[in-house]
Amino acid sequence: MVLNFRFAVVSDLHIALPHTIWDHPSRFHLVEVSIPAFDSAIEHLTQLDLDFILLPGDLTQHGEPENHLWLQERLAKLPFPAYVVPGNHDVPVLRANEQSIAYNDFPQYYRKFGYDNTNQLYYTQQLLPGVRLIGLNSNCFNEQGEQIGRLDSQQLRWLEEVLASVKDELVLVMIHHNVVEHLPHQSRHPMANRYMLANAPELLQLLRRYGVRLVFTGHLHVQDVACDDGVYDITTGSLVSYPHPYRVLEFHRNQQGKEWLQILSHRVESVPNFPNLQHLSKQWMGDRSFPFLVKLLTLPPLNLPVNQAQELAPSLRDFWATIADGDAMLDYPHFPQKVRHYIQAYGAIAHTGSPAFIDNNSTLLLDKMGK
Repeated sequence: MVLNFRFAVVSDLHIALPHTIWDHPSRFHLVEVSIPAFDSAIEHLTQLDLDFILLPGDLTQHGEPENHLWLQERLAKLPFPAYVVPGNHDVPVLRANEQSIAYNDFPQYYRKFGYDNTNQLYYTQQLLPGVRLIGLNSNCFNEQGEQIGRLDSQQLRWLEEVLASVKDELVLVMIHHNVVEHLPHQSRHPMANRYMLANAPELLQLLRRYGVRLVFTGHLHVQDVACDDGVYDITTGSLVSYPHPYRVLEFHRNQQGKEWLQILSHRVESVPNFPNLQHLSKQWMGDRSFPFLVKLLTLPPLNLPVNQAQELAPSLRDFWATIADGDAMLDYPHFPQKVRHYIQAYGAIAHTGSPAFIDNNSTLLLDKMGK
């Protein structure tokens, strides 16, 4: 069956009404622009004849009821369907407190945006004839009450039942945490592993078994496309941190059954009170990068002495902004060889050693995997 449709992905909105904004001296993102940046993106997207929009979590600053309500009302006004899943910021506590909604209350706010069944934090919806979305909840709490990124066994059983019942449909999966590594050894790195789904291998095995190839994630605040044995994890940067991106994607299947996904990325260039948002935001990130960089350099695998890390860190002030931008090329010839090679590994280099610029604008040719 010939199939063509267009959709958008806007991630990690961190919506914060002005009176709810709480400041933290080391935060990399500008929640001050959350509402005007979202409005700017939506103004553009409403001109594109979209079939739907996906929002893969961290919809709000920190799960505030009024921020969830604001977004619920804004999404209801869109001229195309919207679908959401919760991020760690949306359901930060099991029980409601003075700041955040309760974990189990999330579906109540988003009944029109995927959650027909408000008794569970995951769902499936037919988006179009022949196209199915599965929205997963990657937020769990361990016995100590700490929030972790994981799919519980009940959700995995449900997922397998859904996938087994799918007949002749293209399946898209949306989940907040990354399921494929976007950074070197991300699942094992002490700073990066919290952005990965803890049981990602189990999920990937299930997706491959049923021929699912496209997963849309957020959380990491970077533009990156990664693939693991036929499964693409397309993660989209945050609308409130540099480079304030969002994506427009077109899926095509021709009469011969060939399938491809075209990805085009856009960014919010300016909003009221921030006329040069890109420059200011990159500066903001760089100004707050020093503690992050020292930690990165002193932790495994580099294990540099603190004084050496502090000496190198200023040269890397734009390191994370460059990664967040997507398609990064990183080289610091004056660094010690071990450090230079480690930093280079964060760049957009394919397994062949050649640059692979697919993070922002690309066309993915999708090979069929057996069901």
